[in-house]
Amino acid sequence: MALELYWGSGSPYSWRVLLALEYKGVPYESHVLQFSKQEHKSPQMLRMNPRGRVPVLKDGDFVVFESLACLLYLDRKYPEHPLFGTTPEEAATIMRVICEYQAYAEGHVTQIVSAVFLDQLDENAEEVTRAMHLAAGEARTIEGRLSKSDWLVGEQVSAADMVVFPGIMLLLRAMEKREAGDLRSRFLPMETTYPAIARWIRRVEQLPGYERTYPPHWRDGAPRG
Repeated sequence: MALELYWGSGSPYSWRVLLALEYKGVPYESHVLQFSKQEHKSPQMLRMNPRGRVPVLKDGDFVVFESLACLLYLDRKYPEHPLFGTTPEEAATIMRVICEYQAYAEGHVTQIVSAVFLDQLDENAEEVTRAMHLAAGEARTIEGRLSKSDWLVGEQVSAADMVVFPGIMLLLRAMEKREAGDLRSRFLPMETTYPAIARWIRRVEQLPGYERTYPPHWRDGAPRG
C-alpha cells in the first residue's frame, strides 16, 4: 500500500515532505486539500491530526504529522538517499542547522510574509522592519554557509535544505507582490544580493521530481530573483 500525503498548496511545511518523498523516490498518493474550503479541518482530517494542520502522512494504520516528524519517519523507513546524514556527526549538524533556522529565522519570515499577503505592512511597519532586519541577518548566515558548500550541510542534499528552502521561496514570493513595496530591495535581485542562495535555489530545482512538489497555485508568476 502506497503512502498517503495530505497537504496544501503553498504550505512550506507540506513542501518539505513533498521534496523528501520525491528525492527518495517513494511512491505516494497525493491528497491536495483546499484551505479556502477548510478541508484541512474536516472530520476525517481531525481524526488523523486533531490540530487540523498539514502535512499529514499516512502509512497504513500509522499516521504522522508535523513536518520534521514526517521527514524522520521517511528517513528511518526508507534509508536510501539519507536526509539526516550517515554519521552521528552529520545528523547532529543537520539538526542544528534546522533548529537554528526555526529559532532565529522562521518566525521573522512568517511575520513578513503574513504582513505582505494580508496587506498589513503599514499598520505593522515597526514590527516588520525589525523582522526584515533579523531575517536579512540570518540570510547572510545561510549565504556564508552556501558560499562554501553546495548544500546547507556538507556535499549532499539533506533535511536541512528541505526545511529551509520552502521558507525562502515563500519569502521571495511575498517580495514579488506589489504590496511588498520597498521591502523587496532587501532581498531582490537574489543573484546580486545573495548569489550563493540563488545558486542553491537552482540546485534544489534540479532535484528529482521537483516540479511535482511546486505549489500548484504558484504556477503563474512564480518568484524568480
